[in-house]
Amino acid sequence: MSDDDRRPAPLNMRELVGARDVLWITLDTLRYDVAADMLDAGRTPNLAALLPGGRWERRHSPGSFTYAAHAAFFAGFLPTPAAPGTHVRPFALEFGGSTTLGVTTAVLPGASVPEGLAALGYRTVCVGGVGFFNLQNPLGRALPGLFAEQVWEPRFGVTDLDSTGHQLRWAADWLERLEASERAFVFVNVSAIHQPNRGYLGGAAEDSVASHGEALAYVDGQLPTLFDALRHRGGAVCVVCADHGTCYGEDGYEGHRVGHPAVWTVPYAEFLLEGWG
Repeated sequence: MSDDDRRPAPLNMRELVGARDVLWITLDTLRYDVAADMLDAGRTPNLAALLPGGRWERRHSPGSFTYAAHAAFFAGFLPTPAAPGTHVRPFALEFGGSTTLGVTTAVLPGASVPEGLAALGYRTVCVGGVGFFNLQNPLGRALPGLFAEQVWEPRFGVTDLDSTGHQLRWAADWLERLEASERAFVFVNVSAIHQPNRGYLGGAAEDSVASHGEALAYVDGQLPTLFDALRHRGGAVCVVCADHGTCYGEDGYEGHRVGHPAVWTVPYAEFLLEGWG
């Protein structure tokens, strides 16, 4: 059976948007092959319990590095299924001539997904991670500036080995301050998997595919903090994906911002997180 045959049916975002909180997590730099291998090895149990069919979708990113990928994402162009055909998008903006809208697409007003959700009454917040979300300069404020609220602290960045824990605890606390009647759009750019990730593999002197995977296992262990906070509010519609992958010497390439399968092939999932009580 091909990946295309196993691809789950898309969520009906047109019905869900407005009725549920929305969570969008980008696992910055996560490779599809590493995500799939760690899932198969039982190292990401929290994600495994929520991924449709217990599997990641294999998709192609619209960008080879963080800024390009997220600029496309926030315009409604998320990673595309890695199979031929015209694929319906979950979110889109009012833009003439699109051939990828369907009955399940949430078509939003405005120039970006965060602005469109805000126009529908959502409280929107960006929890930054890597440098393009660090609020430290005009470029680091460009993407977060699409949200009504933004936060970044040094402990959210790539040099703190508990960055994801800090990010998700902050987001959970933010949710607790909202009124039950308010709808929330929480975006988190997870930085831990991005280089340098050697600290997650004890004694490693360099980043590698192995330390990349260990970083993902660490991230998985932190996810219940935010998932549980959303469950307390009645649940949420969730998108979890990578923005791009990265190379560790494959075909002579190191890093990303290059056209290599390890960079453009990313894991993707959308699922409904059910509420408690």
